[in-house]
Amino acid sequence: MDCQPLELWVLIRGEQGIGQCSSTMRPTTSAIVAQRTIATSRVMRTGLPGHPPPAAIRGLFAGKFSLRGGAQPQNARNECPTIRAPDFPLGKEMTIMLPNLKPTAHKLWFLVGPFDSSESVRYLPIYTAPFVVGRRGDLALSLSSPAVSQLHAEFTEVAGRLTLRDLGSTNGTYVNGQRVTAPVRLEEDDLVQFANLPFRVRQQSAQYSTHTVQENVCDRALALVQFDKLMAERAVTPYLQPVVAIDTREVIGYEVLGRSQLFGLKMPKEMFDVAAQLNLEVELSTMLRGEGIRACQGLPESPHLFVNTHPRELAVPGLLDSLAELRGNYPNQRLTLEIHESAVTDLAAMASIRAGLTNLQIGLAYDDFGAGQSRLNELIESPPDYLKFDMSLIRDIDTASAQRQQILATLVQMVRSLSIVPLAEGVETEAESRTCQQLGFELGQGYLFGRPAAIKQTHFTNGRP
Repeated sequence: MDCQPLELWVLIRGEQGIGQCSSTMRPTTSAIVAQRTIATSRVMRTGLPGHPPPAAIRGLFAGKFSLRGGAQPQNARNECPTIRAPDFPLGKEMTIMLPNLKPTAHKLWFLVGPFDSSESVRYLPIYTAPFVVGRRGDLALSLSSPAVSQLHAEFTEVAGRLTLRDLGSTNGTYVNGQRVTAPVRLEEDDLVQFANLPFRVRQQSAQYSTHTVQENVCDRALALVQFDKLMAERAVTPYLQPVVAIDTREVIGYEVLGRSQLFGLKMPKEMFDVAAQLNLEVELSTMLRGEGIRACQGLPESPHLFVNTHPRELAVPGLLDSLAELRGNYPNQRLTLEIHESAVTDLAAMASIRAGLTNLQIGLAYDDFGAGQSRLNELIESPPDYLKFDMSLIRDIDTASAQRQQILATLVQMVRSLSIVPLAEGVETEAESRTCQQLGFELGQGYLFGRPAAIKQTHFTNGRP
């Protein structure tokens, strides 16, 4: 039996998933409620008569499920499927009823762009219908530009289709350069403009089921919402992992890594999985690099920083420009750029990057050598300063066969003959470290020498970390 939507607002706030529920709470913005602890400070409308939540959210949370923090609604009905949310650490349980839907695929729509002149690019989900845009502060999207009307335009979604109409604005609403005079159905990557403020339309699809709410689907939906916060607030915490001279254990530099406290985006893999759905891997990589270097300013001895790239950055213009901006901001910071060995395929492009890095006084490292189809030709034609051997070649190397050790030793000696510094990644035991030193490695990185740690937890002293 289908359940009726409730007139209910749900607030989930705080980094530990503290939750409150109220039938009278007014919204400030939107978030998706999952069946586990959430770190967000936004409000979600679970269902208001005449103003249902988007189909994608209804599909995610169809049925009946429990949250802590309120009383049981009067119209709770036991016929609906139950989904538990035991992680909310407040008060009593309450039951939220949402209409059951047939299993279907729905789309989450996003607007991508700067929301005022002082912001970088943000990624805002179109989370309610209608989604009204204008200058008024109580709207789904409030834009501060004086060129935007108080009530400027609105988005509506019907059966997964997104439509935009102008609300009689003074300076117009445009789609791909054409002024909107009647409702326009939008497609992914359409360019939408409110007066003088442009945004790109993006979407993400997922398959939802009525009676089974998969945890990873819910988590992914929330992570997509959280990605806006990650980028807009640059809400990352740079971590550093030491790179050491393998014979003396002297720290010669640090690889800069990124972490976050946002739900579903704590580790780089999670961040880039979401970024890939929005085609924003380059923007995320650029932001992580910049925040990592910025956070390291003022540290003792100005450590040598190894910063990462995403493979897509080598396929589109802009990498050297972003690095030139960093060099201009931090002229005295010693930097080495890490490029994954699988991305080193175009010799002419790599030669150009190599020359550009030399002009910027930035070193070059090929990362994860040996993890894929490693190409020795690239080492000769576009030699890096450092070659990081993948941990798959280093793991248990101390107990490996003599033949395997000899092959690795030969590769290391060849690299050194090209004046490239070999670095062993993933060193975890003293035995692996000793063997790597015997095979000719000059540098090492791995848990044996130091785990990734927040900057304030890193000891910047020479010698053993």
